Amino acid sequence: MLDTIKTINQSAAFNRWAGFEVTHAGDGQAELRMNWRAEDMGQYAGFLHAGMIAALLDTVSGYAAATQAGRVLASHFSVNCISPAIGQAFVARGRVIKAGRKQVFVGAELFAQPEGKGDDALKLVATGNAILVPVEELQTKPAAA
Repeated sequence: MLDTIKTINQSAAFNRWAGFEVTHAGDGQAELRMNWRAEDMGQYAGFLHAGMIAALLDTVSGYAAATQAGRVLASHFSVNCISPAIGQAFVARGRVIKAGRKQVFVGAELFAQPEGKGDDALKLVATGNAILVPVEELQTKPAAA
């Protein structure tokens, strides 16, 4: 499953640009890692931009759901920013709360890794919740009118 999710991750241009690295995927759980780039990931005060926070939480939620439900799309997504996201790297973890036939409920957390510290010093900076729906085929073009 990890190799499948890594392949999916590499197929997304945004994920490649952001440097999302899939470090775990299986059994209803997924983990992403992203290194901080001050030149293009910060907001006006120098913290990780909330758009990047949302992207990490959304992506890890989808990957966690995919380990149990296959191809999914988000139907609802929410983010709670808990503290300023400051770190040399960020780790997002998602876990399936309940997987049904028509909806998959996922909870996610984003942690900041402080400069010069290891994974044991991770600080929770945001949480998220997602409802994803399994889809059989990804439609890449709008349907003809």
